[in-house]
Amino acid sequence: MGVEIVFKIAGIGIVVAIIAQVLKQAGKDEIATLTTLAGLVVVLFMIVDIISELFNTVQNLFSLY
Repeated sequence: MGVEIVFKIAGIGIVVAIIAQVLKQAGKDEIATLTTLAGLVVVLFMIVDIISELFNTVQNLFSLY
């Protein structure tokens, strides 16, 4: 899961950057900004899931004693 998530985030970032640049060149700056925000939200949801797993692991580690 370690390297896979990095590649997923990088892929989303590249796709969002390309779409945003195309939209900006077409004069659709507002839609380009919304596209960037949507990409950010998707990545944040992915990271929240990972952080949740980390907190559960730490909680289980300290609850053993």
